[in-house]
Amino acid sequence: MNKRILFVLTSHASIGPGGKPTGAYLSEITHPFDELTKSGATIDFVSVQGGAAPLDGVDRKDPINAKYLDDPTFMARLQTTAAPSEIDSGNYDAVFFAGGHGTMWDFRDATGLARIAGAVYDRGGVVAAVCHGPAGLLGVTLANGRPLVEGKRVAAFTNDEERAVGLAEIVPFLLADALTAKGATHVPAANWQPHVVVSERLVTGQNPASATGVAQGVLELLSGTTHAAR
Repeated sequence: MNKRILFVLTSHASIGPGGKPTGAYLSEITHPFDELTKSGATIDFVSVQGGAAPLDGVDRKDPINAKYLDDPTFMARLQTTAAPSEIDSGNYDAVFFAGGHGTMWDFRDATGLARIAGAVYDRGGVVAAVCHGPAGLLGVTLANGRPLVEGKRVAAFTNDEERAVGLAEIVPFLLADALTAKGATHVPAANWQPHVVVSERLVTGQNPASATGVAQGVLELLSGTTHAAR
């Protein structure tokens, strides 16, 4: 499949008053990257500020993570991401917002990234996000002036999951509530279970366990395959 997909990563590297390190969650990059590139897609990386993307969840016990941690070319690409101003939205068939808690601080107001995603969707492309990545959808407005998520069903990191990790009082907003306020219907599943929702050409997943499923949903839409309910 000769498709080009833009992976969007956070540039925010700390969380809370103690400055706990955070960033883009590695398995939410590596698992979709592995799934999409196996199908022939070409992936480019952009981040809110460009340059080195901070990483979280760097777990070598995950074999897909280990595969890419040991790939110097791949890791160099995460250290040299493009800035939004360097991206031509016309080059992409899909945009994928990777998660990680850092996104809660910089995705919502990343207007350059929002314009790219809106342009790709308006042109008939696919927009996707996983876990906290849907924070990047909050600022996306379509050519008709309506929010991208308005009237769509979405999955995202739930309020219960945020409470379970002890960050409900630390993050600047609760993602599920913010999506609902934009007119989306948030569809939660049990904590930590794989859960993917496809609504028109928007593919969203609830948590890290959903990352591969989001990539599969993107592939199905790009290839025109009828999507089976997840």
